[in-house]
Amino acid sequence: MDAKTFDKSKLPSRHVTEGANRAPHRSYYYAMGLTEEQIHQPFVGVATCWNEAAPCNIALQRQAQSVKQGVLEEHGTPREFCTITVTDGIAMGHQGMKSSLVSREVIADSIELTMRGHCYDALVGLAGCDKSLPGMMMAMVRLNVPSVFMYGGTILPGKFKGKEVTVVDVFEGVGKHSSGQMSDEDLHELECVACPSAGSCGGQFTANTMACVSEAMGIALPGSAGAPAPYETRDQYGDASGRAVMRLIADGIRPRDIVTREALENAAVVVAATGGSTNAALHLPAIAHEAGIAFDLFDVAEIFKKTPYIADLKPGGKYVAKDLFEVGGVQIVLKTLLEGGYLHPNCLTVTGKTIAQDLEDVRFPDNQDVVYPVTNPIRPTGGVVGLKGTLAPDGAIVKVAGMQNLVFRGKARCFDSEEEAFAAVDARQYEEGDVIIIRYEGPKGGPGMREMLSTTAAIYGQGMGDKVALITDGRFSGATRGFCIGHVGPEAAVGGPIALVKDGDPILIDAENGVINLEVDAAELERRKAEWTPRETDYQSGALWKYAQTVGAAREGAVTHPGAEAEVSCYADI
Repeated sequence: MDAKTFDKSKLPSRHVTEGANRAPHRSYYYAMGLTEEQIHQPFVGVATCWNEAAPCNIALQRQAQSVKQGVLEEHGTPREFCTITVTDGIAMGHQGMKSSLVSREVIADSIELTMRGHCYDALVGLAGCDKSLPGMMMAMVRLNVPSVFMYGGTILPGKFKGKEVTVVDVFEGVGKHSSGQMSDEDLHELECVACPSAGSCGGQFTANTMACVSEAMGIALPGSAGAPAPYETRDQYGDASGRAVMRLIADGIRPRDIVTREALENAAVVVAATGGSTNAALHLPAIAHEAGIAFDLFDVAEIFKKTPYIADLKPGGKYVAKDLFEVGGVQIVLKTLLEGGYLHPNCLTVTGKTIAQDLEDVRFPDNQDVVYPVTNPIRPTGGVVGLKGTLAPDGAIVKVAGMQNLVFRGKARCFDSEEEAFAAVDARQYEEGDVIIIRYEGPKGGPGMREMLSTTAAIYGQGMGDKVALITDGRFSGATRGFCIGHVGPEAAVGGPIALVKDGDPILIDAENGVINLEVDAAELERRKAEWTPRETDYQSGALWKYAQTVGAAREGAVTHPGAEAEVSCYADI
């Protein structure tokens, strides 16, 4: 690409590199070894979530070097920086999980501040852990500078007793162990082999779901979501992503040109079609919010309702992300959805082409059963379902992929924290037909809207996964399976109906018709509401307190600022 393509006078980095009064600023760049030519080229932020917290992140630093090489080769100047992650697998099952969703906002905010403070012209973002993917995408749309997202890649599956396993098998192994179905020795062997490489959790959990979203939404290069983290081809995608962002600068294509209402709908389609994480119903509204697009839980659920479930992926199915990659990756999912009329074909992507043009040469493979054609789906409706009713007037969400019975009626068993519920489950102090309620775990009430994988996996490990239901105003891991309903709103902390449930109350969950009802007389609920008093959390200072003061409802993405709708000036236009 011709370096003369770039007019520095129209780019944000002019504020730190151009003119006599920026001599002090340039001196810092000389100190870091930049040449005069490099200082006057476009500055590209290369943001990663590299750290030693978990295998999701440890390959990102290597991949970032390939991105930087691609930027350099197209006459750009890459500036690498890192942001945080909170890794759900390690934060799970204790108070640390309160930090997880909060980290999404910190990731987006920290990238915004780094980009603003140093006046970078474009962004390539690499992410692996669950919240870092949407956090990175939110920052891209918020800043609205030319941007390319790249996933760090999935982990390889482990092998235990001749069978492929993921970390979810270890969580469920804890339940089997507590019920006497697994020995100490087998549990130890399982934990040692379940996660054999770098990369994000291997099923269609939150990271792989949002990786698929990145391609469907057009913010990542086609095919970049597929290759496992250890594969050298990830570095080729890194180089290509660096080159792509330079083309976007030259062509003036920005994230909000790509992340439109139609692109968000395409993203929701791929979540439902792959039986993806329920967390996507939280992250897609949050990304939309950054673009000033109204797109809430009910909008997402409407798309889920009419999308076929076609990818047989864990936790509800047989296969892991590596298997999807080996038969053609998310591109074959998108191809059959496009051919079936489920995608908007004219959405722009970071290639500068439409999604239909990107998929033009993709051929759907017949000799595999990882992904079914839309003409022969696993189920005619999506693997994720939205619910609404007297227990959740502001909605709720459930993953039904792999489930046979989509209707459940039972009696409530109420707990006011995850710890209380897990202790009861671990001691098997619950019965078949119970609807376990875990409340005061919402965005404000937690604070932080914890995931409940430890509890749900223990239930499944005890062989009770299809015999009880679980409802929470918190969240579930993308790895959760069974009749587990999350994101119930309004949450208990603000006096939602879930706060008023008592032990023994009858509850109906009907995922066929999208209904979740507390079958208690309205007058009785009014009486309970009059007696209800708000609860104080133990978090009265620090980051979690600050988050609780600003966070909004799960229905709208649990966001913490007014978004682009209230924006007066956009960073990209400074």
